[in-house]
Amino acid sequence: MKVSIKGVRGSIPTSNPETSFFGGHTSCVTVREESWELILDGGSGIQNVTPPEGNDRVDILLTHLHMDHIQGLGFFNPLFDPNKEVHIWAPASATQNLRARLNRYLSPPLFPVHIRDLPCKLTLHEVGNGSFEIGPFTIESRFVIHPGPTVGFRIKGKNAVVVYIPDHEPALGPKGLLTDKKWISGFDLAQNADILFHDAQFTHKEYEGRIGWGHSCMEDTIKFAKLAGVKKLLMTHHDPSHSDMTLKEILAEQKSKHTGELDFELAKEGMEIELG
Repeated sequence: MKVSIKGVRGSIPTSNPETSFFGGHTSCVTVREESWELILDGGSGIQNVTPPEGNDRVDILLTHLHMDHIQGLGFFNPLFDPNKEVHIWAPASATQNLRARLNRYLSPPLFPVHIRDLPCKLTLHEVGNGSFEIGPFTIESRFVIHPGPTVGFRIKGKNAVVVYIPDHEPALGPKGLLTDKKWISGFDLAQNADILFHDAQFTHKEYEGRIGWGHSCMEDTIKFAKLAGVKKLLMTHHDPSHSDMTLKEILAEQKSKHTGELDFELAKEGMEIELG
């Protein structure tokens, strides 16, 4: 299994030299095994994705439909290729199906092309608390704490498990992150994963003024990963106001507090990881 990071930024892309080391594209990660590839989220980083040759099927798994997770969809070439079979997996809402929700973006005035006019062979799949299979992958989806219908994904390949929860606030509540694992949002997804991608947008001080926004501070993300027993944590959804220098300083502070307790890093655009 090969994991490639195409976008790590939250909220809005950045394009200045101060954010070039970790990257400025919004959320997108690919997971590839054999000739099959899963594209996790469709932020601006999706423009860096080149689907594998020999497979005309493209699978895009969207955790939710906030703009920073779908803004790259309209510029993704396979959607405009009549020879491509494109499957989009994402949550619906209580009042609108997935097609209606996506159509709010893929239609004027926000985008010039209607979703109905895309020339690819498009199939939409609504996901919630459940499981499904794509090629060699078995995928579990679960709703997690974030404004609007939002899921995380647990992806099991032949020899490894990758968990992707880029927007998540498991510590939301009167006492912060709970210690009873059965009540922690996303815990069943993350448990014993080989790699966990998880939201870590804020410092603890920043988070105090942003409780309820649906994102996590690094301290809570590290606690969550340790409770779940993950082998490696990659913190993502970096705040667009955090420069590379700021991120390195924050990471160094966390490394000094948690020496040897957990293998964790900040996700970096262009990073590739071989598993299994």
